[in-house]
Amino acid sequence: MSSGSWRRALVLGGTRSGKSELAERIVAGEPAVRYVATGRVSATDAEWTRRIAAHRARRPAGWTTEEVGHDPWRLPSLLAEADPGDVILVDDIGTWVAAVLTAVDETDPAGGPPVARMSGEIGAAVEACPARLVLVSAEVGLAPVPLTPVGRAYVDALGATNMALAAACDTAVLVVAGLPVPLKGTL
Repeated sequence: MSSGSWRRALVLGGTRSGKSELAERIVAGEPAVRYVATGRVSATDAEWTRRIAAHRARRPAGWTTEEVGHDPWRLPSLLAEADPGDVILVDDIGTWVAAVLTAVDETDPAGGPPVARMSGEIGAAVEACPARLVLVSAEVGLAPVPLTPVGRAYVDALGATNMALAAACDTAVLVVAGLPVPLKGTL
């Protein structure tokens, strides 16, 4: 499914929409893929661990995996260190945002998490990344506004990050019920 018409692709979708599977199909024909996993295994959440295991089981043996869940700020530098011949799939920006929000102990002047720094740094890293890049992220703009401050902070941060990524990418698709809906450019 991969073609030469794009260099950076954003695949958005809801939970269980098929976004990860689509991203994997986009790069399936590539001889080598660096899969960047942003989630981390939980010692207390067996269901989450099963989800991670399912993602791992789908990956072809020739792909390499780099996990950044325990060090989320590694993602921008990993993208900056990429070679032009690399193909990188990052799954999932939503878990990356959650990890950053959990890891930071600094705040912006408004008293919240450093959303502008987060979205700005990842957007700039994607724009500067010399590799072919596919990013998977949850689309949160279709859901109701969360009732808790933590939920609102997460949705605000992921929404801002998704907008920065969409601006930095050549193409973007929204996956609904397993079907890709083009938003920008073509795959």
